[in-house]
Amino acid sequence: MYPAVSRPVLRTSLALLAAVSLASPLALAAPAAAADPYEVTAVKLTVRAGDRDCTVDADLYRPAGVDAAHPAPAVLTTNGFGGSKADGSTAATARAFAERGYVGLAYSGLGFGKSGCPISLDDPRIDGQAASQLIDFLAGARTADDGTRVDYVTKDGGDGKAAGIGEKAAGTGGRAAGAAGAKGADPRVGMIGGSYGGAIQMATASVDHRVDALVPLITWNDLAYALDPNNADQPSGSVSNDVPGAYKHQWTNGFFLIGEAQGLLNPSLDPSRLGGAGCLHFVAKACETKRWLDSGRYTDDSKQSILDYARSVSPVSYLKSVKAPTLLVQGQADTLFNLNEAAATYRTLTEQGTEAKMIWQSWGHSGGMTDPASGELNLAEGNLETSYVGQRILAWFDRYLQHKKGTDTGPAFAYYRDWMPAGQTYGTSATFPASGDAWKLYLSGDGKLVDNRSKVARGSREYRNALLPTSHSESSLAGLIGLKDPEPYDLKGTHLGWTSEPVEGAPVDVVGAPKATLKVVSPRTERVQNSGDAADKLVLFAKLYDIAPDGSKTLVHRLVAPARVPDVTRPFTVELPAIVHRYQPGHRLRFVIAASDTAYYGNRGIKPVTVTSAPEDTGTLELPLAER
Repeated sequence: MYPAVSRPVLRTSLALLAAVSLASPLALAAPAAAADPYEVTAVKLTVRAGDRDCTVDADLYRPAGVDAAHPAPAVLTTNGFGGSKADGSTAATARAFAERGYVGLAYSGLGFGKSGCPISLDDPRIDGQAASQLIDFLAGARTADDGTRVDYVTKDGGDGKAAGIGEKAAGTGGRAAGAAGAKGADPRVGMIGGSYGGAIQMATASVDHRVDALVPLITWNDLAYALDPNNADQPSGSVSNDVPGAYKHQWTNGFFLIGEAQGLLNPSLDPSRLGGAGCLHFVAKACETKRWLDSGRYTDDSKQSILDYARSVSPVSYLKSVKAPTLLVQGQADTLFNLNEAAATYRTLTEQGTEAKMIWQSWGHSGGMTDPASGELNLAEGNLETSYVGQRILAWFDRYLQHKKGTDTGPAFAYYRDWMPAGQTYGTSATFPASGDAWKLYLSGDGKLVDNRSKVARGSREYRNALLPTSHSESSLAGLIGLKDPEPYDLKGTHLGWTSEPVEGAPVDVVGAPKATLKVVSPRTERVQNSGDAADKLVLFAKLYDIAPDGSKTLVHRLVAPARVPDVTRPFTVELPAIVHRYQPGHRLRFVIAASDTAYYGNRGIKPVTVTSAPEDTGTLELPLAER
């Protein structure tokens, strides 16, 4: 097993503590304050969150000219993990919408900044319940601790739209904390935020149906997948898997250090912030989950801790209760919460009839921020009107908060194309997935990717893992704070690769999640895979490279697909993280399966793996293509 926290990860995490929120690249320096067309009031509200009372620290933004006779809709926003109401993204978002006439309420999430209670991973029963009481405040149904009351937020009819005190919140096991639907108690309110500030929106909307519109950016669908992904044999349209995956230890340890350091960054004697199960600032179940992941054991008695708790606080468990129109924005450069997470959320929402649209922008937790002139959103710069994503967000709120019913909210699916010039960077589709063709290739025994089964050469090749990682995709936190990351590599003998012929004629544009169907031979794995500990099952890492004519290679967005093979005696399918990538003429595609990766826990023991190919029986790789 790999060490739980390497020195580079520790150094990076400590740098993050001093420098930046883990929310997203939104957390940039805020522009200098000018004569703002709004006033800001700091407020504190004591809320009931789970089994305790805690104080929420917030800033209330009131636009000039907004009063009881001239009300305005409200926008509620909170921080990403490690941030607060004052960080670059949260405060800048509230300012941006206050400048455009919306009432803003920016608050520090539970356990962050000067807000109380331990960190509970956006649990609807805790974080969602707390946010619902902030909606009560915006409704004028309660006051802040100092008596501040809001009577200038636009109201909707109180016909039971709120979930209501005492009404069971379906799918969460908790109780909604919203107003009971009395007339006038339903404020028109939208939510926006990134990462940790994205999932809270769906948690809140699941317990309080007064929320009118959501814009979650770069957030998760299932934390069990995000922190311990298994891309083998996933149910259709889902990222969840009943078989544990490969522990994403770099990201997880970075977040854990950030969370535990909150007491140092924001000293407080507030006893509500104390955690449990050996953690200072996390709820006991989150702490137990982290401990099980660190152990590297996946025995039957640990599966519940590893999978069930992380999943129970994730949107995948309660999306059926989310009715608010949702504009999902996910980043292509994101190894923490990849595009598949947003796709799974989108599918669930649309299939149940919830209005939803989706945008795949360039940047995410792993970097990728481009020059705003190219059309990318940067909320810290306030370029809502001049960025494609910003325009879509403004239209979303125009439609669902301003009730401008004729507003065009854009296509169902849009995706950033880094090969296109400014002004043309986004491709669009009326459907998701985009209804393009598929590019199907076959794994030949001589290491080639061929376009016809008849071209497959018979042959067998073997790789084996070592006790230490022998492949590198990324240093997980490097892109977030601009540190240089070593180029990806795979050491000889510890991986297998298949390479296509150069692309001829028109370029090939891949938009979506590639899928590989594989069969491997691993006798050592076969002997132990039914031991009762899923950690004995084989782990491999699938990934796609782009090989340029000069031989240089690029691991597309540094993405890999960890797969814990359920049964090495049977074929299995690996769904890779979705990408938007152009293979230019003269470039070749290379598909690799590797024995390990520096960002993940890997195999227990040495497990040689053989892959055999024959025309009648070989693996395949299928890539979804853009519409033409």
